[in-house]
Amino acid sequence: MHRPTDEQLALLEGFERRAFDIADAVNRRPTLKRASHAFLRTFGAGWVHHCTKHILQKRGLEHLTSLRPDRGVLVICNHRSFFDLYSVACVVLRNTTWVRGMYFPVRADFFYERPAGVAVNAIMSAMAMYPPVLRQPQKRAFNQYAVDFIADVVKTPGALVGFHPEGTRNKTADPYALLPANPGVGQIVYHARPIVLPVFVLGLGNDLPRQVMGNFTRRGEPITMVFGAPLDLASFYAEPARLRTYKQLADHLAGELVRLGATERELREKEGFPSKAPPQATAAAPRAEPGGG
Repeated sequence: MHRPTDEQLALLEGFERRAFDIADAVNRRPTLKRASHAFLRTFGAGWVHHCTKHILQKRGLEHLTSLRPDRGVLVICNHRSFFDLYSVACVVLRNTTWVRGMYFPVRADFFYERPAGVAVNAIMSAMAMYPPVLRQPQKRAFNQYAVDFIADVVKTPGALVGFHPEGTRNKTADPYALLPANPGVGQIVYHARPIVLPVFVLGLGNDLPRQVMGNFTRRGEPITMVFGAPLDLASFYAEPARLRTYKQLADHLAGELVRLGATERELREKEGFPSKAPPQATAAAPRAEPGGG
């Protein structure tokens, strides 16, 4: 498994380095990683399920349950809420038996730079929010380690990586128009050749107590989760390994999520759920192709 170089580690400072060492030990040592995953499969998946089950609508689960992966799986997801991948991970764990370890690259500026962030990482994910992605320009050379680590991990059967191609949370008025994709996800997919499974999620908020209360009163905003079929990316693998190819691949992944968003929009219309699109976007919303995820 890939390790950071001395030069990359030197970019981490003070508390940030100590937080990294803790998370790195959990995610690199087999015994600790097995314990982490056992926590997620039992307690983690359990509480998320019970706190969303009354307002969560799922579609396309057959694309998940039919998987018999011979290599790692990279789940790509749009990014509107801090809890998008928590909810997706819960559904994956409750509907599969093949997952042996989960990894979620995460911004370092909270989860690795503040004690509260380390506590949240430990309690909510058993340190599975790893590796960190650094935002400061002078530290971005470290992020090549994150790319290399995930590319290594996702080659392994039983590994599942959750990734947001947008790279950051989409706070725009239109949740169906994704932010520009980060070429890093294209680089990982190109070199690792994982199974890539898209999922589109809407309805989750960032106020956890309100979110949980809405589930138990059954008056909370509906959460919609739509899984798509694994993606055929062979045409990209025939291209040379260069930044342009990585960016085109990342843009294609984001485009697949946009198309899956059209299916989610139809689900909302069919179930009578409130629309999440701005009025002008709702009026001009394209129809999804028949048979989509």
